[in-house]
Amino acid sequence: MKKLAVKDLKENFFEAIGKEWMLVTAGTKEKFNTMTASWGGMGYIWERPSTFIFIRDTRYTYQFLQQHESFTLSFFNEKYRNALRICGTMSGRNTDKVKEAGLTPLETPSGLMSFEEARMIIECKKMFIQELDYANLAEPYKSKIMEEAYKNEPSKHQMFISEIVNIWIKK
Repeated sequence: MKKLAVKDLKENFFEAIGKEWMLVTAGTKEKFNTMTASWGGMGYIWERPSTFIFIRDTRYTYQFLQQHESFTLSFFNEKYRNALRICGTMSGRNTDKVKEAGLTPLETPSGLMSFEEARMIIECKKMFIQELDYANLAEPYKSKIMEEAYKNEPSKHQMFISEIVNIWIKK
C-alpha cells in the first residue's frame, strides 16, 4: 500500500460510499469485526479532514467502534461486491464472515485492521459520536424515512465524525 495525502484524494464518495459501499472495521488483530456500510461521507470540520458514518446500535461492529478510538473505512473494486454483500448480511457475532467473504485481514502500519483486497483504506480517529434523534426529522421526510429506512423499528443510528488520519491506496 502507498500512503496518499488528503489533498491528493480524487475519489467520488457519492459513488464509492452510496453505490459501491465500504467496509467499516474496528478492533485489534486478535479480535475485530467489519460491516458493510453505505451511509456516510467526507468533508471538513473543526479544521480537520473528516469522515462521517452512521451505524445502528444493534450492529455487532458498533460495540467495536465504541471500544476503540480508531477504525478503518475500506473500499474495493467491483469484483468484491459479493464479499461486501456477505459482510453486510452476516453477523460476526456467530460466524466468521471475513472467511466466508474470502477476504484477507491486513493490519495497517498504524495497527488498525482492514483487508489486503481493498483498493483504498482510510484510517479514522473518532472525534464526535451522536445518536440521531428522529424527532428532529423535518416534514415531509419524517414519516417517509421512518417507514422506509427503519420500518418503524426502535433501534437507533449513531453518527461518528472522525478525523482522517491516513489514506492508503493499493500500488
